[in-house]
Amino acid sequence: MNTRILLAGALGGLAIFVWTSIAHMALPLGEAGIKQIDNEQPLLSSMQTTLKAPGFYMFPNMPPGNDMTQNQKQLAGGPSGLLIYFPKRDFSFGQSLAYEFVTELAQALIAVYLLSLTNAGTFARRLGFYALLGLIAAIATNVSYLNWYGFPMVYTLSYMFTAWVGYLCAGLVAAAMKIGGPKVRVAAAAEGIPMHA
Repeated sequence: MNTRILLAGALGGLAIFVWTSIAHMALPLGEAGIKQIDNEQPLLSSMQTTLKAPGFYMFPNMPPGNDMTQNQKQLAGGPSGLLIYFPKRDFSFGQSLAYEFVTELAQALIAVYLLSLTNAGTFARRLGFYALLGLIAAIATNVSYLNWYGFPMVYTLSYMFTAWVGYLCAGLVAAAMKIGGPKVRVAAAAEGIPMHA
């Protein structure tokens, strides 16, 4: 990766980070579809006696290998869901923000590197590349969580929208910096690689 691509990736990562910060802290997108539990104390007390270790729990209990018909009856007959549980959690907002930024920086660097390999010679094509890449990223886990685990539709759509707009923000940076384009065709021709319009 050359310096210009690295700079576009770094600025793109910063653009995603700024957008997602706005989406979660200034807009209602971060809490969309998430509800608070009224009168939660009895439930919390029960968790402390029932769940001994932190973990990612599914209920009702459906061990691997169960007959799918039996599982469907259990799900239809009573409460079901997922629970991420911590008896106590040593949470650091600053550390989580740092992890988030590093994650978004990695995404932006990969995206701009992929763009640099294309023949996207116009601003619109470069931005379109990011729009499609962002759509893939937004769909990748969110729709599966909606389908299999019952994540709320409004939550799913909000997180998909947030991810997609983040890629568009990074794409605006890369498109303005003219990453990708005709130079790819020239380099390929020099190596004898056929490229189609």
